[in-house]
Amino acid sequence: MFTGIIEGFGEVIQLENDRENLHITLESSLSRELKIDQSLAHNGVCLTVVDISENKYTVTAIHETLQKSSLGKLKLGDLINLERAMKMNGRLDGHIVQGHVDQVGTCVGVESKDGSWMFDFEYDSDQGNITIEKGSITINGVSLTVVNSGINTFSVAIIPYTYEHTNFHLLKVNDAVNLEFDMVGKYIKKLQSVFFNS
Repeated sequence: MFTGIIEGFGEVIQLENDRENLHITLESSLSRELKIDQSLAHNGVCLTVVDISENKYTVTAIHETLQKSSLGKLKLGDLINLERAMKMNGRLDGHIVQGHVDQVGTCVGVESKDGSWMFDFEYDSDQGNITIEKGSITINGVSLTVVNSGINTFSVAIIPYTYEHTNFHLLKVNDAVNLEFDMVGKYIKKLQSVFFNS
C-alpha cells in the first residue's frame, strides 16, 4: 500500500529481457535503504526488489505488468518516480494507492500557469474507469486531485514542488503515463454494474 507521495527518483541504467519478463536495474539514493523482497512503487507500479548492489537495485516486471503499464517503454536514462510502501503508523498525506496500475493514459496538454502547471490527460473510457471533479487520481505514482473531469479526459494542477520533485518536469505531450484510479470510485462503479445490470 502506498500514498502517492514520491520519495525520490530512480535512473534506469540497465534493461534486460528474460522471456516475457523485463529486469529493470535502477540507480537511486534510496538503494542503500532497500532490502530484498521489499515492495517499491515505480511510476506507480508496485514491484519487488530482487537484487541490491550499493547504489543500484533490480526489480522484475512480468508480462501482465508490461501490458497494463508504460514500463515496457522504458529507455536507459529515464527517471522513475519512487515510493516505498507506507508505514502503518504514519500519516496518509496523499490517498490510498495500491500500486496496481489500471491503464495507460496519454498526456495531451501542458500549460504553464505563472507559478504552476496544468496537465491534461486522455484515457480509454471503455475500460470502465472514471474520474470525478476534486477526486483522487494517481499519475506515474503521484497522488493528485482531478480538475476538469470528462468522460475520458481530466486535468491536474501541479505546484512547483511536485513539478521539481517528480518526473512531471520531464512530461511532454503524447507521453504515456500510468494511471491508477481512486479505489473507492472503482468499488462504487463495480457495485453499480452488479446491481443495475443484473
